[in-house]
Amino acid sequence: MIFAIIWLVITLYPLVFMLMNSVKEPMEFFMGSPWTIPENPSFENYTNIWTMNFPYYLKNTFIVVAISLSILVITGSMGAYAISRLKFKYKNFFFALFIAGITIPIHITLVPVYTLTRQMGLYDTIWGLIGPYVGFNLPITIFILKNFMDDIPHSLEEAAKIDGATRWQMFWKIVFPLSAPAITAVTVYDMVILWNEFIFSLVLINSPENRTLTLGLWDFQGQFTADIPAMLAALFLSTLPLLVFYAITGEKLIKGMTAGAVKG
Repeated sequence: MIFAIIWLVITLYPLVFMLMNSVKEPMEFFMGSPWTIPENPSFENYTNIWTMNFPYYLKNTFIVVAISLSILVITGSMGAYAISRLKFKYKNFFFALFIAGITIPIHITLVPVYTLTRQMGLYDTIWGLIGPYVGFNLPITIFILKNFMDDIPHSLEEAAKIDGATRWQMFWKIVFPLSAPAITAVTVYDMVILWNEFIFSLVLINSPENRTLTLGLWDFQGQFTADIPAMLAALFLSTLPLLVFYAITGEKLIKGMTAGAVKG
């Protein structure tokens, strides 16, 4: 119990630190200690952030992440099902290719991704981020879902097959719903990765109105120069959607991560 409380304090304090200093005036922050409670809390920093380009950054990020997650869940679950359940030649080879995709560093692909994006006419658009987002997160998605689907009894599909179910119906009505814990786990994992992605946004986005949240926060450093409380306010607002999403799906995430850990 004591260790749990200590861990809770360690994990929550960065958020408390951001919130505590984001409601300080710049002079109070620099003249005092960042570890002290604000004397005159003010939400002016949040108002200033919200009246600037922050809503546009938030909207762009939400659109790109939502579409990318939808594609990842659908294609990843289909790919995992095919590798887990179907029998075809070179199945293990294709699975090994997906595993190999996890080891590819993003930075060595920036030049070809940039060139391909320009050739497709998607440079400096939020739609140009979807391809790299899906491509680089699909291997880990398939890997997790495939291992989970391996533990789903084949007898369920055999019974459905006797009742006349097609392979497509077996996937959508049996395997896909039963994989909900693992799907939730990979959704949370992929969302954290995509929400905090920076390098592709930096390379593929140029116009301020098309920037995602991480690129916009980086730009706030130049706009506010040394206004640390305003930057902390922007950081806290950017973290809030992830906290809400995790609070809603946290229980299913734990089930998905621990499923199959104990067998027998």
